[in-house]
Amino acid sequence: MTEKALRLGTRRSKLALAQSGQVAEAVRRVTGRPVELVEITTHGDVNRAHLTQIGGTGVFVTALRDALVRGEVDFAVHSLKDLPTTQPEELVLAAVPEREDPRDVIVARDALKFTDLPRGARIGTGSPRRMAQLNAYARTHGLDIETVPIRGNVDTRIGFVQGGELDAVVLAAAGLNRIGRSDEVTDFLSVDTVLPAPGQGALAIECAADHADLVAALGELDDPLTRAAVTAERSLLAALEAGCSAPVGALADLLADGQSVKEMRLRGVVGTTDGTRMVQLSTTGPVPQTHDGATALGRELASEMLAQGAAGLMGERAH
Repeated sequence: MTEKALRLGTRRSKLALAQSGQVAEAVRRVTGRPVELVEITTHGDVNRAHLTQIGGTGVFVTALRDALVRGEVDFAVHSLKDLPTTQPEELVLAAVPEREDPRDVIVARDALKFTDLPRGARIGTGSPRRMAQLNAYARTHGLDIETVPIRGNVDTRIGFVQGGELDAVVLAAAGLNRIGRSDEVTDFLSVDTVLPAPGQGALAIECAADHADLVAALGELDDPLTRAAVTAERSLLAALEAGCSAPVGALADLLADGQSVKEMRLRGVVGTTDGTRMVQLSTTGPVPQTHDGATALGRELASEMLAQGAAGLMGERAH
């Protein structure tokens, strides 16, 4: 008798289905059970307003979590950067697989690089974090750009460039890699130019806390170094009391000495969307071996950023 299929809850977008399909394949390998995708529409998929207006935190996640709690799906796959930083008690983050490229990228007309865009270039992004850092970089490097707020899936966003409405759009490298469109990237933005969103490039596999067998099986897909990094990044975000749509960038990267990983460097940035005021700091320490250690790293850097005035740069604090 074949075992009952595991039901994987996923958003309906092309990117979400690609991500969930890749996880489904991995779960089949570790459990030996069939996996079926259950498509769920979230508030963020239906509401076309800008994320800052619909309360960015959790808009792509809540419907999936509700389905988990009701037992309509067995586990769910999220883009980790969409997950609110508070974890519901009845759900557990069973696995954070190895991270994809965390960088942001530019897709520009005429295959242009960011620094080669013409004066007055219109760059589309729905992210206050990207706006703040692009505008700050432009200001300090003598570039003249205009950041334009946009929403929509990858096709819609790239369509603004192809249709001539925008000179460039900013997207996540990981998303384009997962849907096989990385050849459309015209420039990779160095993390020294634009720090990614906390957790960018990583996926979160979530299930009900009381499904011990499934929690254990999914745990085989966990990458401890990725988990330590994103835990530190998300702890920074939480300590700043900022939501997913706040202009906060964070990246924890591993500093290796030859073959062995020695230290973790956590960088954080927060700024006004016009790029005029920024607080950017970093801290380096031993690679955290525990959840609490990674959380402490993020919290410490956040408190230094708050001491330098980060709170006043975020507009509305998320609560």
